[in-house]
Amino acid sequence: MTTLDDSELVFDKDGVRLTVEDAVATVTLTNPAKRNAQSPALWRALTEAGRSLPGSVRVVVLRGEGKSFSAGLDRQAFTPEGFDGEPSFLEMARGSDADLDALIAEYQEAFTWWRRSDLVSIAAVQGHAIGAGFQLALACDLRVVAEDVQFAMRETSLGLVPDLTGTHPLVSLVGYARALEICATGRFVHAEEAERIGLANLSVPAEELDAAVRDLSAALLAAPRDAVNETKALLQGASGRSYEEQRTAERAAQSRRLRDLAGLGD
Repeated sequence: MTTLDDSELVFDKDGVRLTVEDAVATVTLTNPAKRNAQSPALWRALTEAGRSLPGSVRVVVLRGEGKSFSAGLDRQAFTPEGFDGEPSFLEMARGSDADLDALIAEYQEAFTWWRRSDLVSIAAVQGHAIGAGFQLALACDLRVVAEDVQFAMRETSLGLVPDLTGTHPLVSLVGYARALEICATGRFVHAEEAERIGLANLSVPAEELDAAVRDLSAALLAAPRDAVNETKALLQGASGRSYEEQRTAERAAQSRRLRDLAGLGD
């Protein structure tokens, strides 16, 4: 394998580059000329990135080269020709319900692994994060944004719905009413609002974005890995549990941690 600065290059293809430096992996969208527009090939590469992470990785940073994080789905998908070797959207629509469901499920895999319990993912978002780009940022646990960020869910304006796993985290972050308004209108959400309503953990000037993400990554790595993983699992499951069920889950998690610290774990 080759190196990129101080990082080890794992792969670089179809608009996605994966590098690893110690416990931090960086997934970079690498087609700035098209504002990192997305395609099925890019989604497969993102899925491969998740499957290619070494076990030593604790933090994954997702970023986009150039002025935009990702301007969303490449409009070529809406042409009769589609992408080379890929079914166009028109062809997909003519397939059976089962085939269409299976194809969308395959695409969604690029967006699902970022919330794995054994790592914390951070989206570093600048410029446009529209449609599929917005949903990719929402796929991560945390979002640090540049002051020029522009989030928008534009699927409805195209007669579609957001289907790349973004609706659940959006509602969890901002609530049903605001999520509906953002999706149905397709309006832009800028940095100040994103931070205020919980879409962004932090907003910084564009030139400070990389440094802010490095600082956050270092802070996440400061605590023991098992404690962070257990805490993440507790928080992820909290909305689906009652108060008493969450108390029980906390006790069970703490018992595991205490036994591990005492050397009495399995």
